[in-house]
Amino acid sequence: MDNIKDGWFTETCTLWPGQAMSLQVEEVLYHKKSKFQDVMVFKSKTYGNVLVLDGVIQCTERDEFSYQEMIANLPLCCHPCPKKVLIIGGGDGGVLREVVKHPLVESVVQCEIDEDVINVSKKYLPGMAKGFFSPKLTLHVGDGFEFMKKNQDAFDVIITDSSDPVGPAESLFKESYYQLMKTALCEGGILCCQGECQWLHLELIKEMRTFCKTLFPVVDYAYCTIPTYPSGQIGFMLCSKNPKTNFREPERELPRDEIESMNLKYYNPEIHRAAFILPEFARKELSKERKELILKLISGLLDGVDNSVLAGEIAPVPLDVEEPLESRLEERAVYNRLSQLPQRDRKAPCKNFFWKTFTSC
Repeated sequence: MDNIKDGWFTETCTLWPGQAMSLQVEEVLYHKKSKFQDVMVFKSKTYGNVLVLDGVIQCTERDEFSYQEMIANLPLCCHPCPKKVLIIGGGDGGVLREVVKHPLVESVVQCEIDEDVINVSKKYLPGMAKGFFSPKLTLHVGDGFEFMKKNQDAFDVIITDSSDPVGPAESLFKESYYQLMKTALCEGGILCCQGECQWLHLELIKEMRTFCKTLFPVVDYAYCTIPTYPSGQIGFMLCSKNPKTNFREPERELPRDEIESMNLKYYNPEIHRAAFILPEFARKELSKERKELILKLISGLLDGVDNSVLAGEIAPVPLDVEEPLESRLEERAVYNRLSQLPQRDRKAPCKNFFWKTFTSC
């Protein structure tokens, strides 16, 4: 228990160098190594029971609801009919608890590789783990990668509740993983993944948004506040196979009586919309990848190299949803038309249309 000294647990990590998070410990309730990781639960003085994996705080009883409610309801409320849901990770059960509450969800499959985390959470985090007892749930203890390879076009919504991109979890932040999720989604499906912190991981977020936009017609980034996560924030990467999705406006707005009956403490329609409004430093930095993508598309068109993923009816130019839908659809349509032209005839119309888009970024 190297992380506990003089009655205080201190979290340090190479992903947030030069800073630490400390909580006062009343009692260590559990500490063992599973097949996959170091698992610890301690009772803190002010945040209730705390789950720690490999020395990093995963959740506390006091503030877990903000993350769990947002990663579940942002995608669920943007899908017109999210009947079938897949959760990758989330062994503490908090995301599952929120998903099974949703009135339109009929079935949930959860893939968690570490059964010890599930069992520990049932014992020491019962308020989060209650979702494991839902009749909507099919629990799969195993590798989410392998499960999705065998279940394509199967889910309306996929939620990845992962730890930070260190060790085995690093693969969950790669393009190949997002491609795998795409194949597991039904037509019009939506995914939402843990998206790190804009204060600490802006370059990683930018990289992820860039490759996501080569896979999906609509990509956006949101965040919520949570005191015990690094810098007090955590983000969400959202992608949709439906080019008409607008993540910033709920497809189905939860009425007040449902918010009450679902016992939501953080999520509501207003916080949904606000979650996509980024501070100026992050907005500017993330807007750069739009320019880079447009330049890449223009270069490809002029060189006679078409993007096979972007071409076609699903979305030649995936742009931020802060652009008006009509504008985004027009740009996609133009890309489609240009990609059908002989290479020698592309230069003038390409320059005229996309240069205006580029300079307005």
